[in-house]
Amino acid sequence: MTRDIGLKVNEPKRECTDKHCPFHGELAIRGKLFDGKVTGSKARQTITLQKDAPIYFNKFKRYARGKSSIHAHVPGCIDVESGDKVLTAECRPISKSVCYVVVEVRS
Repeated sequence: MTRDIGLKVNEPKRECTDKHCPFHGELAIRGKLFDGKVTGSKARQTITLQKDAPIYFNKFKRYARGKSSIHAHVPGCIDVESGDKVLTAECRPISKSVCYVVVEVRS
């Protein structure tokens, strides 16, 4: 049985026993949504995301490419690989650098 997390996303087909899963565990999501590309998945249950955003410089009247990266928790019911586009939601801090959880894998 899956919980309603308050977002219109595709729910995972598998069940998991992860307590940090927003669908099957106790983790509540709140705040920002972060859509990005997976750049690293070496750590256990954690991925690194990269988001590209344009930065405007008034002095030169031009845009530059900006990048920001975050760490996100991957629940056991979602399969993520490097190069995938994922949607993450903000949650309470899970560890020192992880404050987001993967909600959906987009193609």
